[in-house]
Amino acid sequence: MSAMDTTTKHIESSSTHGFYGWTNTLKGVYYGPGSVETALPRLLNVLGAKKALIVTGKTLYNKTDVVKRVEDILRKQDAFGATFYEIGEHTPIAGINRGIEAFNNHQCDIIVAVGGGSPIDASKAILYNLQKASGGPTLSQIAIPTTLSAAEYSIGAGYTNEEGHKVAVSSQDLAPAGIILDAELTQATPERLWLSTGIRALDHAVENLYRPGVSHPVKVLCYSAIVDFFTLLPRCKANPQEIDTRQKLQVASWMSLWPMKLEKYSALGLSHALGHKLGAAYGIPHGITSCLTLAPTIALKAQIASQADKEALAQVLHHLGQPSTGVVSEDVRQLAGLIHDLVVKLGLQSNLAEYKVPPQDLPKVAAGALGTKDDPSFEKVVNMLEGLYPSGKL
Repeated sequence: MSAMDTTTKHIESSSTHGFYGWTNTLKGVYYGPGSVETALPRLLNVLGAKKALIVTGKTLYNKTDVVKRVEDILRKQDAFGATFYEIGEHTPIAGINRGIEAFNNHQCDIIVAVGGGSPIDASKAILYNLQKASGGPTLSQIAIPTTLSAAEYSIGAGYTNEEGHKVAVSSQDLAPAGIILDAELTQATPERLWLSTGIRALDHAVENLYRPGVSHPVKVLCYSAIVDFFTLLPRCKANPQEIDTRQKLQVASWMSLWPMKLEKYSALGLSHALGHKLGAAYGIPHGITSCLTLAPTIALKAQIASQADKEALAQVLHHLGQPSTGVVSEDVRQLAGLIHDLVVKLGLQSNLAEYKVPPQDLPKVAAGALGTKDDPSFEKVVNMLEGLYPSGKL
């Protein structure tokens, strides 16, 4: 996916000035345990869809009953076309191409994506390429997420090309037309995947606080989401089958990446940009990349961020009920420490050595994330990445 965008001019945003626009496509978000039973037929009706291709992952298809439940609902509506489950982690292009064939072979007119970020992003990429081939309107997706990664709220899709690099497609018409947050469907999600994508969503919420162009009301939602993640992720680890907690986490994930229209799709910030460069190239799951990069990125922000961005980050302490140090940059460092401690408490701490990332690759990773080696933060980012090995310190 793209490096951080530093070229596009954004409308200035503050508590008194700014811009907010809805994504073009969204017809509704349904949430609640068991909601898929009624929400999916309603969305199919609203969208006028006749035949759906389910896009999902192999594990979810073979080892749980989640996809079977969705298939049954579609069959009752006489709207089931086929299920395509050849979507791997980081969304390889080969799977996207096979998904296009399945969509066409079964004469489908909508995709129902079931799973985490990979099938949801794959569905966007399939629809993007179908539109390019037909020249007509972009067809719709209904997303039924089973992780907290929040891919269903963006207009972009990241996938892995033939060379193993993460690339992106983007269009206002790619955001899902319907989203169903049903916590019952998340119970089979492996604990490490569920919790690590929760840190991924925390990453969204934190980096939205300094992402250019984000409106004040969306930032208020992000502060609320951050509090929920700090409270609910440990509770969910202690009681993983507590449905209310899982449902509240799904809503927090929604708040972390609230659907909005920006001038240009790009990585939210440095933590995301680093995650995109590390994830596909070295086989690191999306959630784990945020576990690796978010806390060190915030610690770095205490040094290099603008005063306004530091103040936005420091405000998180107030929302978490933590006392201020009296110095803004020290408050930001304290936030970094709290994020680090949360990752450790959830049992998600890892390092780049575990994923066999060669230390000599770090300048390339930093330059890819920043967009150029000439960025004034380049050396600091390389040093930060060097701290993500077992001998390093936050």
